[in-house]
Amino acid sequence: MTLWLGLAALIVVPLAAYAVYLLVKLYQQHRRHVAFMAQAQQRQAEGIRQRNANIMESVYTIAEAALQGQCDLSEAAIRLCKLMEVLQGESQIDAASCYPALHELYLVVQDMPRGEARSTLAKQERMKLDLIRMKAEARLNETIKADLARILETKPQVA
Repeated sequence: MTLWLGLAALIVVPLAAYAVYLLVKLYQQHRRHVAFMAQAQQRQAEGIRQRNANIMESVYTIAEAALQGQCDLSEAAIRLCKLMEVLQGESQIDAASCYPALHELYLVVQDMPRGEARSTLAKQERMKLDLIRMKAEARLNETIKADLARILETKPQVA
């Protein structure tokens, strides 16, 4: 009987030791994986933060240019609304609720052809679209400028 217990112990003890060894390795691997994932999340968050900062810098530049009359309000509306759409995380901006006049003008001009596509239109069609755009710009001019000023109010001040 003791012989059988001795043989069983010779088999069970090394297997138990090997099982403990594997559990320790698994625990270490899990800790490394958790640490790696935390670093990956930090890198991703930093990338998103940097991307949002670059986008917002463009938003501020376009808003300043529009307020100074260096670009059309329609062009500014298109560019600003498109840029605000791609902001991620906590920096997301709902242009429709935050800047309603700017967004309203964007809705008017978003589907109008621009650039080369515009030059292929008949003169009458171009004039018709210009009239629609100019009426919307004139009607929303003051409120869009107020929206642009509010955008610039969010710009961080550099010391």
